[in-house]
Amino acid sequence: MSKKHPVPRVGFVSLGCPKATVDSEHILTRLRAEGYLISSSYQDADLVIVNTCGFDRQCGWKSRWMRSREALAENGKVIVTGCLGAKGDVVRQAHPKVLAVTGPHAADEVIGSGASTLAKTA
Repeated sequence: MSKKHPVPRVGFVSLGCPKATVDSEHILTRLRAEGYLISSSYQDADLVIVNTCGFDRQCGWKSRWMRSREALAENGKVIVTGCLGAKGDVVRQAHPKVLAVTGPHAADEVIGSGASTLAKTA
């Protein structure tokens, strides 16, 4: 459990293509099944997950970086996942304070990273 809440709350941002949306739904379903609550704001979350596409032009690079930067500024505990996360070195170079970076279809890694992060703040 987190110091902030008796039941951990996770903020979630999903940006990009239909594949990212499917991954987001899978991760959110797993989080809920494992007892996490989904927060509607960064400030009220114990952790924020940003799932973002690395290829979708509709999403745009600027939007992806801004959302990650915004989540870091407002919460401080951020995991980046999705196709952009597959470019971990690029993400870490732009956002060195990100807690974990995983690629697409990495629900187990995201859940594991989130659980270990929240356990450290308990």
